Amino acid sequence: MSIAPETVATLKDLEGARGLPFQINKIGHVVLMCSDIRRSTEFYTQVLGFKVSDVYSEDLRPGGMVFMRCSTDHHGIALVGDATGAMESKELDHLAFEVSSLDEVLRARDHLRQHNVQIDFHGRRRAGCQVAVEFRDPDGHRLEIYWGLDQVGSDGTIRPQSEWRQEFTLEGALKNAPPGQDMTLRDPTLAKGPARAAE
Repeated sequence: MSIAPETVATLKDLEGARGLPFQINKIGHVVLMCSDIRRSTEFYTQVLGFKVSDVYSEDLRPGGMVFMRCSTDHHGIALVGDATGAMESKELDHLAFEVSSLDEVLRARDHLRQHNVQIDFHGRRRAGCQVAVEFRDPDGHRLEIYWGLDQVGSDGTIRPQSEWRQEFTLEGALKNAPPGQDMTLRDPTLAKGPARAAE
């Protein structure tokens, strides 16, 4: 659907919702599908200067996955190799948005549920150890709201795989944190949460 000239002003006048239980700080990272993961990794590292933080082999993610950084964030871009079988997205795997607190991730999940948004995952991922809720927009694009992405210091030290704590619920993530990740909630009542609808 194209934008008619008379619609331009209407769209410009749309304001962000007020009173949300979370606030997105920035676009956190982009995950791209690629046909040749080695070639793409060489491009991002050798041509653009990104540094590799972690790599998933085929057994952790079909097609493999390379996480790269250009700041202290564990990853700002990640590449997914050409997975076998049909893929929903040919180029963009997902888009991630950072929030400032763990509380906001829990509130965001509950907010999305109240709006009948399809939630694909909530918990903690492996590399980067961020606590996240992953969901779909109306067109099926995969989005993520996250907190607690590992930071990489000037010495380049990355959290070892032995410290990853993947969890498939936010409640599990609260109970099983990797070393150094403070899971203290500002509002402890969020740990109980409202009645959970099935995803």
